[in-house]
Amino acid sequence: MQARVFFHNHGTSPLIKLLSRVPALLAAAFLMAVSHGQDSFRHTVISSEQGHNDEFWKAEAAKVTPDCPHQWWVQKSVLKGGRQEGVDQIIINNGVMEIVLCPTRGMGILQVSDGNVVLKWDSPVKEIVNPQFVNLNSRGGLGWLEGFNEFMCRCGLESNGHPGTDRFVNNVGDEAEMELTLHGKIANIPARNVEIIVDRKAPYAIHIKGQVDEKLLFGPKLELHTELVVIPGETTFQLVDEIRNVGAQEQEFEILYHSNFGSPLLEAGAQVVVSVKSIKPFNNHAAVGLDTWDVYAGPSTGFVEQVYLLELNGDENNHTTALLHNRAADKAATISWSLDELPYLTVWKNTGALADGYVTGIEPGTNYPNNRSVERQAGRVPRLGPGKSHHMTLKFGIHSGIQAVEAAINSVRDIDFSGQPVDDPKVEAIRR
Repeated sequence: MQARVFFHNHGTSPLIKLLSRVPALLAAAFLMAVSHGQDSFRHTVISSEQGHNDEFWKAEAAKVTPDCPHQWWVQKSVLKGGRQEGVDQIIINNGVMEIVLCPTRGMGILQVSDGNVVLKWDSPVKEIVNPQFVNLNSRGGLGWLEGFNEFMCRCGLESNGHPGTDRFVNNVGDEAEMELTLHGKIANIPARNVEIIVDRKAPYAIHIKGQVDEKLLFGPKLELHTELVVIPGETTFQLVDEIRNVGAQEQEFEILYHSNFGSPLLEAGAQVVVSVKSIKPFNNHAAVGLDTWDVYAGPSTGFVEQVYLLELNGDENNHTTALLHNRAADKAATISWSLDELPYLTVWKNTGALADGYVTGIEPGTNYPNNRSVERQAGRVPRLGPGKSHHMTLKFGIHSGIQAVEAAINSVRDIDFSGQPVDDPKVEAIRR
């Protein structure tokens, strides 16, 4: 089956590579026949077990799904130069929308574009930084920022939030102190396996599956199994994630989906729309701006970030949606998810100068981005039993045109709620 794929490899002779992998190819063909029959095309672009990484590979509609009305394509390549040397990149073009995915940076999404709306931000970090060049402990535990420029990156898995001291049980069973770094490790761990699957029948869904491990002896043994699902011709995509505890003991975990927006959505007069149950400022500085927490100013040199901690209302299925639209309300993006899976939302306003990183974050999570010690005390650090999993599904959408944006805004405002927002500026700030 794989011999029919349209792909290119550079380096070792393809024949030699094929012969060396015959047992693995036969096993893969057998598994494919059992689980998907002839209805799906599959190709593994990265495999740590097989010691395999396609330098360059491409699949396209004409070769794989000739009956599909949209000329989609998927391309895998390896970046060169500077701190992005050796970074794997996958581009998915579904005929109307393009997504850039980075397996090397924890399967994060670099940017999304439909030709009219771009989901990205202009970070001071211009390269797609290989994690080997990121020192998470630098600047008092803020080193995570040395590679931060994605549209969407995950924060976790053992912990996320502000750096600082926390307690843990060490290898001899004693309680000890550890220094947590900003937002954890998962965004700086390369995927160990990445597989591309395309359904040969309508709607011809494109699946990018990856596995990222955060494991160590005498510590967490967590696996992230992620699947990006894209339908040709649509301006939505879905993330289906599962965190597995493969250790023999119960384990804490945290995850936060750090989704970041700059121009053209973020500008003076842009607004975030959600159905709010409660809201608290992260600190006293954020409390000053609580009355305008959902409206954005233009770039302002020296602006200090303001962070707001929200609980949202859900619909009859306890699903909710967050929306960001530009000033004219003719461009918008949405994120939808289940509050049973991700109960909390953080809104990060960082409207500094363009050169310093003009950006806002809309961040569903299992917790707020306080240090884990604070979140544990508040009862917001979930635990997984041995062999147990936590599942999360997020749907992202792009909306163009006044009517489409208005419809999306109305769907958010229609979410039922029973309480009123806590919007008193005097509400006690949650401390860093």
